[in-house]
Amino acid sequence: MKVQMTEYLRIDLDTEQWECRVCDHVVGPATKGYKEGMLVHNRDPREIHPPIIDPDKYRFTFSPDPEWVRILEYYCPHCGTMVETEYAIPGHPPLHDMQPDLPALKAQWAKREALAEPVTGPAVTAGKGHNH
Repeated sequence: MKVQMTEYLRIDLDTEQWECRVCDHVVGPATKGYKEGMLVHNRDPREIHPPIIDPDKYRFTFSPDPEWVRILEYYCPHCGTMVETEYAIPGHPPLHDMQPDLPALKAQWAKREALAEPVTGPAVTAGKGHNH
Protein backbone atom coordinates (compact mmCIF):
# COMPACT_ATOMS: atom_id res chain seq x y z
CA MET A 1 0.00 0.00 0.00
CA LYS A 2 1.19 3.51 -0.82
CA VAL A 3 0.53 6.31 1.66
CA GLN A 4 0.61 10.00 0.76
CA MET A 5 2.90 11.90 3.11
CA THR A 6 3.21 15.33 1.47
CA GLU A 7 2.10 17.00 -1.72
CA TYR A 8 4.98 15.37 -3.62
CA LEU A 9 6.04 12.40 -1.46
CA ARG A 10 4.52 9.07 -0.50
CA ILE A 11 5.75 5.92 1.22
CA ASP A 12 5.31 2.47 -0.26
CA LEU A 13 4.61 0.51 2.91
CA ASP A 14 5.35 -2.83 1.20
CA THR A 15 8.90 -1.85 0.19
CA GLU A 16 9.37 0.84 2.89
CA GLN A 17 10.61 3.33 0.30
CA TRP A 18 10.02 7.04 -0.24
CA GLU A 19 8.60 7.74 -3.70
CA CYS A 20 8.00 10.87 -5.77
CA ARG A 21 4.25 11.23 -6.34
CA VAL A 22 4.80 12.94 -9.70
CA CYS A 23 7.04 10.41 -11.47
CA ASP A 24 7.02 7.35 -9.12
CA HIS A 25 10.83 7.54 -8.71
CA VAL A 26 12.09 5.67 -5.62
CA VAL A 27 13.87 8.32 -3.57
CA GLY A 28 15.27 6.07 -0.83
CA PRO A 29 14.47 4.04 2.27
CA ALA A 30 11.67 5.38 4.45
CA THR A 31 13.77 4.46 7.49
CA LYS A 32 15.95 7.46 6.58
CA GLY A 33 15.19 11.07 5.73
CA TYR A 34 13.87 11.56 2.20
CA LYS A 35 16.20 14.53 1.70
CA GLU A 36 19.15 12.12 1.43
CA GLY A 37 17.79 10.97 -1.94
CA MET A 38 17.07 14.44 -3.34
CA LEU A 39 19.05 16.86 -5.47
CA VAL A 40 19.84 19.97 -3.43
CA HIS A 41 20.24 23.54 -4.63
CA ASN A 42 21.93 25.83 -2.10
CA ARG A 43 20.36 29.14 -3.10
CA ASP A 44 21.65 32.60 -2.22
CA PRO A 45 18.82 34.14 -0.16
CA ARG A 46 19.32 37.49 -1.93
CA GLU A 47 17.93 35.87 -5.11
CA ILE A 48 14.60 35.31 -3.35
CA HIS A 49 14.68 38.36 -1.08
CA PRO A 50 16.50 41.11 -3.01
CA PRO A 51 17.78 44.21 -1.18
CA ILE A 52 15.14 46.87 -0.61
CA ILE A 53 17.71 49.66 -0.28
CA ASP A 54 21.01 50.21 -2.11
CA PRO A 55 23.62 47.66 -0.89
CA ASP A 56 26.43 49.98 -2.09
CA LYS A 57 25.30 52.60 0.44
CA TYR A 58 23.98 50.48 3.30
CA ARG A 59 25.23 47.40 5.10
CA PHE A 60 21.75 46.28 6.15
CA THR A 61 19.39 46.16 3.17
CA PHE A 62 16.43 44.14 4.49
CA SER A 63 17.79 41.19 2.51
CA PRO A 64 19.04 38.04 4.31
CA ASP A 65 22.81 37.88 4.71
CA PRO A 66 24.12 34.71 2.98
CA GLU A 67 26.73 34.37 5.74
CA TRP A 68 23.87 33.89 8.22
CA VAL A 69 21.17 32.07 6.25
CA ARG A 70 20.85 29.82 3.23
CA ILE A 71 17.87 28.51 1.34
CA LEU A 72 17.99 24.82 0.45
CA GLU A 73 15.73 23.57 -2.32
CA TYR A 74 15.18 19.81 -2.62
CA TYR A 75 14.30 18.31 -6.01
CA CYS A 76 13.33 14.85 -7.23
CA PRO A 77 16.43 13.61 -9.08
CA HIS A 78 14.29 11.99 -11.79
CA CYS A 79 11.62 14.55 -12.76
CA GLY A 80 12.99 17.74 -11.17
CA THR A 81 9.89 18.50 -9.08
CA MET A 82 10.71 20.76 -6.13
CA VAL A 83 9.69 18.69 -3.10
CA GLU A 84 10.76 20.91 -0.21
CA THR A 85 12.45 24.21 0.67
CA GLU A 86 14.06 25.17 3.94
CA TYR A 87 15.87 28.12 5.46
CA ALA A 88 18.95 27.00 7.37
CA ILE A 89 22.12 28.25 8.99
CA PRO A 90 25.16 27.81 6.68
CA GLY A 91 27.01 24.63 7.61
CA HIS A 92 24.02 23.13 9.42
CA PRO A 93 22.94 19.71 8.10
CA PRO A 94 19.55 19.44 6.39
CA LEU A 95 16.65 19.59 8.81
CA HIS A 96 15.10 16.23 9.69
CA ASP A 97 11.43 17.08 9.32
CA MET A 98 9.73 13.66 9.13
CA GLN A 99 10.37 10.33 10.81
CA PRO A 100 7.40 8.11 10.04
CA ASP A 101 6.54 5.26 12.38
CA LEU A 102 6.38 2.52 9.72
CA PRO A 103 4.89 -0.25 11.92
CA ALA A 104 2.14 2.14 13.09
CA LEU A 105 1.42 3.28 9.51
CA LYS A 106 1.21 -0.33 8.34
CA ALA A 107 -1.21 -1.20 11.16
CA GLN A 108 -3.32 1.88 10.50
CA TRP A 109 -3.53 1.37 6.73
CA ALA A 110 -4.14 -2.38 6.99
CA LYS A 111 -7.65 -1.46 8.17
CA ARG A 112 -8.34 0.98 5.30
CA GLU A 113 -8.93 0.85 1.60
CA ALA A 114 -6.23 2.28 -0.64
CA LEU A 115 -6.96 5.84 -1.70
CA ALA A 116 -7.16 6.73 -5.37
CA GLU A 117 -4.28 9.15 -5.61
CA PRO A 118 -4.75 12.29 -7.70
CA VAL A 119 -2.12 12.75 -10.37
CA THR A 120 -0.10 15.96 -10.14
CA GLY A 121 2.45 17.69 -12.28
CA PRO A 122 2.77 19.95 -15.30
CA ALA A 123 1.98 17.28 -17.93
CA VAL A 124 -1.33 16.50 -16.28
CA THR A 125 -2.24 20.15 -15.73
CA ALA A 126 -1.44 21.08 -19.34
CA GLY A 127 -3.30 18.06 -20.70
CA LYS A 128 -6.24 18.43 -18.27
CA GLY A 129 -5.81 14.93 -16.90
CA HIS A 130 -4.36 13.20 -19.94
CA ASN A 131 -0.66 12.46 -20.38
CA HIS A 132 0.53 13.42 -23.86
